[in-house]
Amino acid sequence: MSAQPARDLAAIVLAAGQGTRMKSDIHKVLHPIAGRPMLHHLLASVDALAPTHSVVVVGAGREQIERSLAGSPVRFAVQSEQLGTGHAVRQAEEALSGFDGDVLILYGDVPLVGEATMRGMIERLNADDAPVAVVLAFRPADAGAYGRIVTEGDGTIAKMVEYKDATPEERAIDLCNSGLMAARARDLFALLGRVRNENAAGEYYLPDIVMLALSDGRRSAVVEADAWEVAGVNSRAELAGVESEWQRRRRARAMAEGATLIAPDTVWFAHDTVLGRDVVIEPNVIFGPGVTIADNVVVHGFSHIEGATIGAGAGVGPFARLRPGAVMGEKSKVGNFVEMKKAVLGPGAKASHLTYLGDADVGAEANIGAGTITCNYDGYFKYRTEIGAGAFIGSNSALVAPVRIGAGAIVGAGSVITRDVEADSLALARGQQEVRPGRAKRFRDVMSAKKKK
Repeated sequence: MSAQPARDLAAIVLAAGQGTRMKSDIHKVLHPIAGRPMLHHLLASVDALAPTHSVVVVGAGREQIERSLAGSPVRFAVQSEQLGTGHAVRQAEEALSGFDGDVLILYGDVPLVGEATMRGMIERLNADDAPVAVVLAFRPADAGAYGRIVTEGDGTIAKMVEYKDATPEERAIDLCNSGLMAARARDLFALLGRVRNENAAGEYYLPDIVMLALSDGRRSAVVEADAWEVAGVNSRAELAGVESEWQRRRRARAMAEGATLIAPDTVWFAHDTVLGRDVVIEPNVIFGPGVTIADNVVVHGFSHIEGATIGAGAGVGPFARLRPGAVMGEKSKVGNFVEMKKAVLGPGAKASHLTYLGDADVGAEANIGAGTITCNYDGYFKYRTEIGAGAFIGSNSALVAPVRIGAGAIVGAGSVITRDVEADSLALARGQQEVRPGRAKRFRDVMSAKKKK
């Protein structure tokens, strides 16, 4: 079927449910998938369609949702009583007053519905046969208590029925209603005004508009999606299941785009992780939000990376922790048990083990010895440490910020540096070693004699 010209689009996202099964003080739709609230995942897909309006229907816990979307163009509608999905959608009518385009109806706890699926629903709505509504359907492994859809041979809908109201024959059908729908605004709200709550739950069901339109001689159509895409979250277990599916698909994409994952199931991505080509990720690596990795980087096992930028050819870990603001230059290296926070490691610079670099700038080719700490916090304020290009910081040194180590300077092992060190200078700040011959043996003899008494 050919499509009619594109029309203005609005999205209504239902997010008024209390989510009691989550057992949480956090609103259900704000629980994260891959480090991003479910609702934000969904709205990002909606935004890709450039809607004229996006309306989120809120209820219990509305303050949390409104706060999380502060500064966005999203409009809000309030469902003060939980009287069903049809009633929830009607609450958005005022926010869309005067709008005469297409409307997508989505659910804030169904976060993985993608742009392509949404676009497919709108295209089907605007096909030549102009269905009144398009219902997104799926075929789960276990149809359970989902509402069922009976279709005609051409994919239009003969009947939709809630599970509670279905006959045994209808319950045997495996084509289920996801609840997501597309309709023209003028049809949607006119039909919703006719919906009644004469059913087993005493609620106003959104799907009833399909049967009301059919009674007028106007058909609706089905678009099918994979079950994973319309998976809803009503419990912690379902949240974990959706997270697992998102991660599985992201790992597959990473490998398809040229990254090597040694043990894919042990790598956890954030929603915005960016990987270059020929990146190698060893087992048990976790990416938090805000990570960008260039080409030919190796991330060794058991590393945790968040808010960091890693340059081409760099090496990370094992057992490294990169916190927000960490920047690794080209071919730089951090090794085992190294932590970086708001620190820049220049090209070719190395901190190979047991080091904390906080609020620091490390020049190109500098070498940071084991056990080095930039002492960046005095209990009240943070201060920066600057280490010049080619500098060498000996093991077990403490650099008390604010302090500057010049290019090519050497800091002797075990030093506590509290003043600037000029370029190409050697700095030593430690106690004088004393050697007292025979004292160790005398000490052991005395203590052994005491122990025998």
